[in-house]
Amino acid sequence: MIDPQQHAKNRGLVESILQYIPGFSGYLAREYRRESDSMTRNFLADKLQKSKKGLDEYGNTLVGLGAIDQLPMLERLRSRLDLAINRLKSQMPGYSGFFDFVQVDEELLTDIYEHDLALVQQVDGLANEITNLGTSQLTPAQVVPEITAKIDGLLAKIDHRENMLKGVAAGGDA
Repeated sequence: MIDPQQHAKNRGLVESILQYIPGFSGYLAREYRRESDSMTRNFLADKLQKSKKGLDEYGNTLVGLGAIDQLPMLERLRSRLDLAINRLKSQMPGYSGFFDFVQVDEELLTDIYEHDLALVQQVDGLANEITNLGTSQLTPAQVVPEITAKIDGLLAKIDHRENMLKGVAAGGDA
């Protein structure tokens, strides 16, 4: 993510001058939030995408064991994971649109930041679990329902975040 203090230190001359124009600093702050939000969502999507390697390794293990009949269950899991990745990539940009012409509600921003932190932690745990599937000795019937439930929880959290940005939901966790 972009560190606002570090960015301020690396600000170019023109950008530093523009900070003094009334209203422009607010515009820059919104742009920083948009960029930070986009980078966060892409980071999370990439982390989940990379975790699919563990899913591939697990599938190869099943094939090696002759458990081809278990692969459809694994493919359904992959589809749910792809849905979460696509939802993260295509989600409504945070801190833009609805905030551009309206006073930014600092409490809402705090709620969104807290929600995003929980989202990052949830994706991190899920990605690690999927990555480690490659070395798992458990059957798909043992692991797929649990991971699917975690992906569904992630999708609910993504939906809640979008509702927060639209002003539909109150702050807090999904």
